[in-house]
Amino acid sequence: MKLIRTPRHIGIILDGNRRFARRLMLKPWKGHEWGAKKVRKFFDWCKELGIKEATFYTFSLENFNRPKKEFNYLMDLFKKECEDLLKDKRVDEDRVQINFIGRLHLFPRDVQDSMKKVQEKTKKYKRYKMNFAMAYGGRAELVDAFKKIAEKVKKGELSPTRITEKEIEKHLYISSEPDLIIRTSGEHRTSGFLPWQSTYSELCFCEKMWPEFTKQDLLKAITSYTQRERRFGR
Repeated sequence: MKLIRTPRHIGIILDGNRRFARRLMLKPWKGHEWGAKKVRKFFDWCKELGIKEATFYTFSLENFNRPKKEFNYLMDLFKKECEDLLKDKRVDEDRVQINFIGRLHLFPRDVQDSMKKVQEKTKKYKRYKMNFAMAYGGRAELVDAFKKIAEKVKKGELSPTRITEKEIEKHLYISSEPDLIIRTSGEHRTSGFLPWQSTYSELCFCEKMWPEFTKQDLLKAITSYTQRERRFGR
């Protein structure tokens, strides 16, 4: 199915996994399993609709404060998902480049290694992109970019007068700008998701929790997007 003016890049804030599990009277972190499965379905829908790139807000810096049992559960889940991606033939057939963005050094070494293996295997693929914001914070991304620029200035590799928006973009985790950002669970804020890249992104808020998000909800969001006039400040 092809929609008029389909967004090329969609960002999605995966919210509501724990609340969904609580609703079913299960341990709150069990919702993350359903959330992980929904990510795969979501990207299949993107391919069907001609969307080339998706960025998932998966794990924020604040999430490191989760209870130890839940945190360990999530780390095991991340490793398992990386292992599954390494074995998934569709990743190779569809030429999907997979990136992990954020302060990845904060994760346990085995989780870091799993992410690196996936990135290394898929780094030359160009047909589609899946970006996972992990140990991510929008302000942290900007701080890290400015630190890299300051180091260049200190070494004499860059003149302060040559610091432009383009130069800053080169030091961000990703420079690609989402056309549309969707947040699930009924919250109406972006919570620091891609603050630089999302300046002109269209926003859509869905009342459903992430595990119950459907293809129809995605189509509804894209239909709303196609009906908006994007003027980019003009």
